[in-house]
Amino acid sequence: MMSAQIIDGKAVSAKIRGGLKAQAQELINNGIIPGLATIRVGEDPASKLYLKLKHKACSEVGVYSEDHVLAEDTGEKEVIAQIKKINQDANIHGILLQLPLPKPLDSRDILAEIDPRKDVDGITPTNLGRLVNGSKGFIPATPKGVLRLLDEYGIELEAKKATVIGRSVIVGKPLYLLLLSRNATVTMCHSRTRDVTEHTKDADILVSAVGSPGLVTADMVKEGGVVVDVGTTKTESGLAGDVDFEHVKEKAAYITPVPGGVGPMTISMLVENTVLAAQNSAGF
Repeated sequence: MMSAQIIDGKAVSAKIRGGLKAQAQELINNGIIPGLATIRVGEDPASKLYLKLKHKACSEVGVYSEDHVLAEDTGEKEVIAQIKKINQDANIHGILLQLPLPKPLDSRDILAEIDPRKDVDGITPTNLGRLVNGSKGFIPATPKGVLRLLDEYGIELEAKKATVIGRSVIVGKPLYLLLLSRNATVTMCHSRTRDVTEHTKDADILVSAVGSPGLVTADMVKEGGVVVDVGTTKTESGLAGDVDFEHVKEKAAYITPVPGGVGPMTISMLVENTVLAAQNSAGF
């Protein structure tokens, strides 16, 4: 019985950050310090942790970052006012609105106010629209990280069967479009899909982005397939992915672990998009 090759997101991420450090330094040498502003509404512990990791990655690479924290009960107008203020700040090249937002705030209305040129998370209507029609724009960090990992390990996408579980705007839908743009044949499963296994068992590439520990079991996976686990759930025994890692790794050819797979790549892609935004603003 073979055991899958582990796709090491930490190692790939470290390599990418090395390259980004050089690009950031080139900008700094030209008098431009790449800048990222994050906005957090409320005190969600997971959001605080993610932002801490994102700011740490920025400082490693040489990107200036600032964190704007708004109270849990902040209204939509106030959040939008904060975004508009940062849109006008020439020293900030990227804006990240940390999701999820507390209820009753509607993230769609608020995200639409971010300047698309500063939308380093790639989830404003403008950048998602560009992704749909194949024109240039910022690509959401997690899907971009998934593709970069597959490329790094020489995993061919053209003419392959790919199945994505989860249809979120941040991961599932953009990833579907990215895989399609690389000429894979893509199926999307979600909470209303009747028989998920029917769509996963023949997939050359299977990506799960749900946040449901142990959702993907060995019987759902194709022998010799590629399994990418985007799901993360905090459990008593630590961070858990969607995939039953121990059993699935005996069947797949490649698999990403949780933690240490897609997570570090998401952060690196966010920093990469920020450096790219700074380069765009400087006309590089």
